[in-house]
Order: sequence, then C-alpha cells, then structure tokens
Amino acid sequence: MTTKPAFPWTDAYALGYQPMDDTHREFVETVNAMLTCPDDGFQSALDAFATHAERHFEEEKAWMDKTEFPAKECHIDEHNAVLKSVREVQQMFAAGATPRSLEIGRGLAAELVRWFPGHADYLDSALAQWMGKRAYGGVPVVFRRNPLPADQ
Repeated sequence: MTTKPAFPWTDAYALGYQPMDDTHREFVETVNAMLTCPDDGFQSALDAFATHAERHFEEEKAWMDKTEFPAKECHIDEHNAVLKSVREVQQMFAAGATPRSLEIGRGLAAELVRWFPGHADYLDSALAQWMGKRAYGGVPVVFRRNPLPADQ
C-alpha cells in the first residue's frame, strides 16, 4: 500500500528551468518528510530540510548574482526569513525535543506548505523567466499534465 504524500509534488510547481524545478522537487520532498515522519525522527527531518534550504537558497542567490536579477533583494529577504525560522526551531530542538517543540516544528512544516506555492509562482517564476530571457531570448515554455482525480 502506497501512502499519499501530505505535500505532493505537482506539475503546477514546474517553472521550466530544470535545475530550479529539480531543487523545488527536493524542497517538496524534504518538507513532506517533516510532515510525515514519526516524532522521534522529526529533528533529523528538520536538519535535512535546513541543509536543503541553505543549499537551495544559495543556489538561487548565485543565479540572481550571475544574471543581475533586479528583484534579488526581495527574493533573498524571503529566503532569509525562512532560514531564520528554521534555525529558531533547530535551536529549540538542540535544547531538547518536547511536545511543544514538535508542535512548533510541525507548524513550521505546515507553514512551508502554505508559503511555497506563492513564492514559486511569483518570485521563482520571475527568476526562471529572467534567466530564460537572458540565456535564450525568451521565456521557458512549461507543459503541465492535468492533475489526476482525487480517487486515482
């Protein structure tokens, strides 16, 4: 029996720049791990997400620097706010896992589920289009599959 992810990847998140799409798929997977892991595995899932987020956000910053992306500061500010929250929750766990720290950690994961689609739709899609225009003279074309009905 296959368990449906709490935060599944969907083609709606695809932006047409494959390295970014690959990183975003990993983002979804690491957040899903925080949502679905047993309580005694949460700290490990949180640390894996933190490692991913630091690499992910640094990669996007490098792309923004290289291509002189005009909205760089706003984009970086959002990333920094996410990392600040992640580090605060990691500090709570460093002091010892408690029911309250687990509740806050799971809340962080739920907030990332809420935050990610908007961030990807607005800031990351603008970056993907900017890089496409700079590299190829046009924006990426993205083909998305229709979502499957809920019962499949």
